[in-house]
Amino acid sequence: MRTQTARIVTELFGGSTDEHPGQPCNICVFCRPGKKTLWRPCTSTTMIKLVCIAMVAGLVFDLVEPMEKNQMNSLSPRFSKRPPRPAGREPELEVYSSVPIQCWTEWFNRDNPSRGGDRETLSRLRRLYPGKICLNPAGIEATTLSGTPADKTEDKIFKSDTTTGFICRNRDQKHGQCNDYRVRFSCPPPYCSKKVCWTKWFDRDNPSGTGDWETLSSLRRENQGKICESPWFIEVVTKDYPHTPAIQTGENFYMFSPTQGFVCRQKDQSSKTCLDYKVRFGCPCTE
Repeated sequence: MRTQTARIVTELFGGSTDEHPGQPCNICVFCRPGKKTLWRPCTSTTMIKLVCIAMVAGLVFDLVEPMEKNQMNSLSPRFSKRPPRPAGREPELEVYSSVPIQCWTEWFNRDNPSRGGDRETLSRLRRLYPGKICLNPAGIEATTLSGTPADKTEDKIFKSDTTTGFICRNRDQKHGQCNDYRVRFSCPPPYCSKKVCWTKWFDRDNPSGTGDWETLSSLRRENQGKICESPWFIEVVTKDYPHTPAIQTGENFYMFSPTQGFVCRQKDQSSKTCLDYKVRFGCPCTE
């Protein structure tokens, strides 16, 4: 029994009982590849310690493995699939941007050219106006305080981009000083200087004739007082659920404009037919 137990333990801990014939049990107590190996004969004390370690390790593994399996089995049904949607109930329409919707932030003017130039950098503006500028602006506009665009002045502009912001250095100017500038950035609607209010969805036509014509002039005629005079944005999605954004359908559009409306012509499609669309417009809030 002692020899059999020693063989089990020495196999677990890197030893061997066959290295020294004639000795019923030897345990490797210093085993490193390429180094001198130190063998120690088994004693009752050594055997008891090692057998206890092996038994405890076995019990731990026996307990942990079923527990992990049970935990995974209890969790897996929750992530296997989404719960079924209640029959006959369509979820609220998610807000899609059929075109990259952008607007202008408020104007910012944190600096003046009195000390080396006018530096309206994004890093400093974000610190001064937290939450007022989006993470990745699509554009930047810089004008003098009187409204003259920076590129219409005689100043040589050092930087004007959506990564750095705007910098005009006095040392680069023939007359020794920059104008005083203000800047604003093109961002999604949450950062608009004026709040955007959306109209309801309109669907005045279907593609049974020459196409789907959702023109602003026709929609205004049929929905008097429902659309502002100068819409800022337009959103277009398919009429049927899941309301796919128009630009994700792969169809070609004859008109796609907040000031003109939307038109999909059958003859412009490879399939010679358009999907049915609905539109809405983003207007400045009146309140």
